[in-house]
Amino acid sequence: MAQSSNPSFFSEEELNKVKTDCKTDGLEAVALLVQKNLYKLDNTEFNIAVTGESGAGKSTFINSMRGLQSDDEAAAKTGTTLTTMEPIGYKYPNLPYVYLWELPGIGTKHFPADKYLKKMEFKRYDFFFIISQSRFTENDAKLAKEIKRLRKSFYFIRSKIDGDLHTFEMEDRKVNTAEVLDKIRNYYVDSFKEEGIVSPTVFLISNFKVNELDFPALNKSLPDIPKNSEKAVYIFSLPNTTLEIVEKKRNLLKGKIHVLATYSGLRRSAEPYILRGILRGCDVTSLMGVIVDFCKSMGLDDASLQRLAKMAGKPVEDLKAVAKTPLVGETNVEVIKRMHNLSIVSAAEVVDLIPVIGTIFGAGSSYFVTYRLLSDALDELTENAQRVVKAAFGTD
Repeated sequence: MAQSSNPSFFSEEELNKVKTDCKTDGLEAVALLVQKNLYKLDNTEFNIAVTGESGAGKSTFINSMRGLQSDDEAAAKTGTTLTTMEPIGYKYPNLPYVYLWELPGIGTKHFPADKYLKKMEFKRYDFFFIISQSRFTENDAKLAKEIKRLRKSFYFIRSKIDGDLHTFEMEDRKVNTAEVLDKIRNYYVDSFKEEGIVSPTVFLISNFKVNELDFPALNKSLPDIPKNSEKAVYIFSLPNTTLEIVEKKRNLLKGKIHVLATYSGLRRSAEPYILRGILRGCDVTSLMGVIVDFCKSMGLDDASLQRLAKMAGKPVEDLKAVAKTPLVGETNVEVIKRMHNLSIVSAAEVVDLIPVIGTIFGAGSSYFVTYRLLSDALDELTENAQRVVKAAFGTD
């Protein structure tokens, strides 16, 4: 079992601070640090703006990114006419602090380019997608330059690429898809360079084919967008379209296990300083709640499986059939109790893996029992999530 040290939860520097604070200021100071980390995880906002010219497919892109279709209740409104007159924020399912903001189209009579940038207040957003459905335009350049002026980053998304490929086929051309895509991508990269924007990130996608063209590469790169304080909440918002996303979620939850286990270890000595309702010792009810949250974070709850099945065009029953763990669905109390008993027996094995925490809590304490139990549960959920991705998209 490898140790995780993801900075979004408990960095190596913070672990050392835990050790120092424990010696100098007592467990109360440690409790406050741990409390701050959990609060940061549960309350960090991440706002992504989706901008570009009208009709480029912004609404459909937002739906695809959230694993929704146009007829779903929470879907962004799509259409061939102008549908967005002001920024509209769309939450990711189950994650209230991650938003994709659909901005009105630039260059229309309602939003001419010279007024658009000021009205849209780009400084409000953490990251940008510039969506285009045609050749590189002056408006694309203006958007990119404003984003760079604000020292922020963007991805350029060329949508409706399947239409371009279909046109080549209808003209009876011999199509080498890889060569065509490289030519189109290089055209946009060169166009940005002419505007003084070096090394832009360009993805060529179809909004309706989330596991084809550049959509898988886009999903793989997305977790690297946010700053450390925002990374966790954003990664958990992504649908499980690749094995890489599943692994990134697992690594982040390993970091969260450190924080939750530390709460457990601090309970008896510093309970007045710990928020009510957080994990208490090795209480089975609390552990069940954490594992249910892990299940949602790993995309194994019913709602997430339904959305993924729609994206993949597969019956949801096929995905549920490969999720063979009792931790999915209605978590059984007896299952958690059995895992808990095994964790008590083997908790001492974890001591050497976490030397800093090991100096504070003794082997067999609630810290190590909790750490072992949640780690085992996460490993099982990860294996199931990986099977679901393979069943949905045929990933090897």
